Amino acid sequence: MTAFVVRRLLWLPVLLLLISFVTFTLWFYGQGDPITVLMGLRARPEIVEQMRKEYGFDQPFLIQYINYIANVLQGNFGVSIVKYPGQAISELLAKRFPITLQLNLVAILWSVPLGIALGIFAALKRRSGMDVFIRAAVILGISLPIIGLQPVLTFAMARKHEIGGLVVGPFLPVGGWKGMFAPEVILPAFILGLGVLAFYTRFTRAAMIDVLTSDYIRTARAKGLKEWTVIVRHALRNSLIPLVTIIGFTIAGLFAGSFLVESFYGIPGVGQLAYDAFTSREYYLIMAFTLIAATIYVLMNLVIDIIYVFVNPQIRYEKKG
Repeated sequence: MTAFVVRRLLWLPVLLLLISFVTFTLWFYGQGDPITVLMGLRARPEIVEQMRKEYGFDQPFLIQYINYIANVLQGNFGVSIVKYPGQAISELLAKRFPITLQLNLVAILWSVPLGIALGIFAALKRRSGMDVFIRAAVILGISLPIIGLQPVLTFAMARKHEIGGLVVGPFLPVGGWKGMFAPEVILPAFILGLGVLAFYTRFTRAAMIDVLTSDYIRTARAKGLKEWTVIVRHALRNSLIPLVTIIGFTIAGLFAGSFLVESFYGIPGVGQLAYDAFTSREYYLIMAFTLIAATIYVLMNLVIDIIYVFVNPQIRYEKKG
């Protein structure tokens, strides 16, 4: 087990270096550069060239890449050029990352447990009316895009409505950020976790049905064990093994996909910063997000493999010889 973890950790910098090289290459040989975006097409050529030299964009590709990696290893991702001129990207990330972490935590805390519970219930009530209803709701939840769901829910929750002469609403405040325990977090966390809820419900149902039809479950029931014991101690435990995998990638995916929610509701997190970076072609910010997202995915994959051993003691990682 120790050898397995060490090997994976040794591969981590190699993989991140490869990702950084590909991203940097696409940026270097892409159309335009940050200086052109900042100065505009009508800027005087001598001023543009002076700015390029000041930021080091006049140097050859390999020199720029080596300098960038050397700075990243020291925690320096460069400075913003277009959207937040002169501000260090590492400082921008440090201020905004806790906000995104809190938003994603709230989304996970409500969606994952509820999705697992609904999946178990649907599996136990297989082919019943409730099972059909849950599956239909899951398909709807997976199909609805965030970009179309946000304005509809915002309109429904944030405005007054007249129903039969009775005025009701607004139900929830929208926009801004006052912390993970403030009511402003409810709507964005609900929208962010809705797809997670649907996915976990569907995945848990499939995993539970597969386990409940296994031979050892029929054997456990034949021995006279109580149904609750069969479900919790045998079926549920083995169903958690594939769930461990998607839990890790769900966390990584939420961080990568929260920029739509944060930008729509004005939440000053990493997601909004990513949206600003892509819309303003802030290349150093884009590079930083790429490396951070890749690091999260690789680390979560490693954590998943380690947790596998504790979820199912029969799994062992041995050195192949």
